[in-house]
Amino acid sequence: MGLISKRCPGKTTTARAAAGVHRYLNWDRQSDRRTIIRGPDAVADALDLHTVQPRPPRVVFDELHKFGQWKTFLKGFFDAHEARARIVVTGSARLGFFRRSGDSLMGRYFLYHMHPLSVAELSGAGRTFAGDDETEISPPSRPDDDVLPRLMRFGGFPEPFLKGTTRFYNRWRRLRSELLFRDDLRDLTRTRDLGQVEVLAELIAERAGGLANYSNLAADAGIAPDTALRWVTMLEGLFYCFRLRPWHRQVPKSLRKQPKLFLWDWSLVADPGARAENLVASHLLKAAHAWTDAGLGTYEVFHLRDKAGREVDFLVTRAGRPWFLVEVKSSARRSMNPDLSYFQRVAGAAHAFQLAFDLPYVEADAFDHTRPVRVPAVTFLSQLA
Repeated sequence: MGLISKRCPGKTTTARAAAGVHRYLNWDRQSDRRTIIRGPDAVADALDLHTVQPRPPRVVFDELHKFGQWKTFLKGFFDAHEARARIVVTGSARLGFFRRSGDSLMGRYFLYHMHPLSVAELSGAGRTFAGDDETEISPPSRPDDDVLPRLMRFGGFPEPFLKGTTRFYNRWRRLRSELLFRDDLRDLTRTRDLGQVEVLAELIAERAGGLANYSNLAADAGIAPDTALRWVTMLEGLFYCFRLRPWHRQVPKSLRKQPKLFLWDWSLVADPGARAENLVASHLLKAAHAWTDAGLGTYEVFHLRDKAGREVDFLVTRAGRPWFLVEVKSSARRSMNPDLSYFQRVAGAAHAFQLAFDLPYVEADAFDHTRPVRVPAVTFLSQLA
């Protein structure tokens, strides 16, 4: 059984395309709701699961967490019909909250992270990790020329990206903000200061890519530092933002506590340089989650900075060991960051890349290089997930 949770990245469309309309049950649809309430056997009868099939069909339950007894229902359905169906449960940010409460479904599901669109996905290089494929990195694949500029402008959420118009994007962004800060925030938390939470969210967007200084955020939002930390954690749970921790092993006098803050929707970041860094952070996190969810190992994304002021934007680890470093630059005219060489040496990473957003795509595998190298951002990103 698979659980998929996020706010508006196309989960329902993807699930329905994979499962087919006749295997899709949505709690928000009254007829499906009546079937689900009648219990696991009623659902099995409605989907004809008792009849021999060439292969087990996929059954998608969307927004099922709105059913008060959803975990009991899923346990019963899974235990009775595991051999007859492949089960997918999808939901918005709410599913993540409810998944962490109440009785555990441990042992009955795998959790999959669904992210916004990426360069690799849009270039046709997205990996399925089928069979025994254990290679994380894809060969470079050239996307259409407008893919990266459009991602930068409209973000990676399917609706505004596919429409590609400013008017639709503005309307969609306003609606998403209302759903996030009014519906999800109000329904899933006990926070009454919705306006102040929105102020904090705007401050996070203004400072995306910077170190999370909760005292400064609190002072500017007019709240206490512990409240700022609690609200950032809450916004993280609602998939508004995410934090990348500093890597400190093997690095002398490294920062150990302050994470960096980024947004799931990088189009909200006004500064072009910070937006480019946020886009890369999101692509790296998507790749790390995809590789981990596929069972290839454990992958994480960190940032690097020491007390001497040396820093590199990102470090990706594999099985807890440094794998590759990434520095983000808007222009190839910027000189190579000397800290790439320093941190590659002290951390022992196999690769070090400086991405340039103004360089055109080249048909070259960035991971063929072991010394610090400048790479077109579009080429590097096409090799991820």
